[in-house]
Amino acid sequence: MSLALLSLEARRRLRNRRAMIFSVLLPVAFFLMFTTTDYSSTPYGNGNVVANMMIGMALYGALMTTTGAGAAVSNERASGWSRQLRLTPLKPIAYITAKAIVGMLISVLAIGAVYAFGPYRHAQMPASAWITSALIIWLGSLVFVAFGQFIGYVLPSDNAMQVVGPLMALLAFLGGMFIPLTPGSTMDRIGSLTPMYGLHNLALWPMGGKTFSWWWMANVLTWLAIFLGGAAWRMGRDTARV
Repeated sequence: MSLALLSLEARRRLRNRRAMIFSVLLPVAFFLMFTTTDYSSTPYGNGNVVANMMIGMALYGALMTTTGAGAAVSNERASGWSRQLRLTPLKPIAYITAKAIVGMLISVLAIGAVYAFGPYRHAQMPASAWITSALIIWLGSLVFVAFGQFIGYVLPSDNAMQVVGPLMALLAFLGGMFIPLTPGSTMDRIGSLTPMYGLHNLALWPMGGKTFSWWWMANVLTWLAIFLGGAAWRMGRDTARV
């Protein structure tokens, strides 16, 4: 691992104002728009609906952050930066790991920003659920580092980020992060096959609103394998400046 590369990646990501707005400020804005203090009296598990929506928006922000960090490879391929790195002793695994670390570090900002506004909307759940849900979101967002890298290697730089935003919004909707899915409904069955479904339900599980399902874990691990395999495959074929 090159500490110089890691520092460079972190500075570049933090200086990208548009990326920071979409991954940190936008989820906070959504949370404030979609919730009111009236929701604080509506129970969900051992908390309330505000806490449920807070978890969903924090997850959305974390996934936008990690996906954007991974998808940045599209710009680096277009500019020739990735080719330059291949001429150095830097190993590909170090390059990928640096992006994953930066994405995970900045996702803490997205999670923390949404959680910080939770008390303002009277989000309520046990202290253990606050900590556990945030930890699940943070660790689970690693799945979407691989997703972003796969997208970055598949699409050219002009299209990658334009595709990522709408695609992430669609996946969040299918995963029940914007509108709760009725258990057993057609949308719930469709959503259960999408990448965010399992991770979202795992993040909500500490609130005690649903019985734990191993399908959530299977969903997360399956999509992680698909994204990692796809990113590794495309990276192996990436030998020319695109």
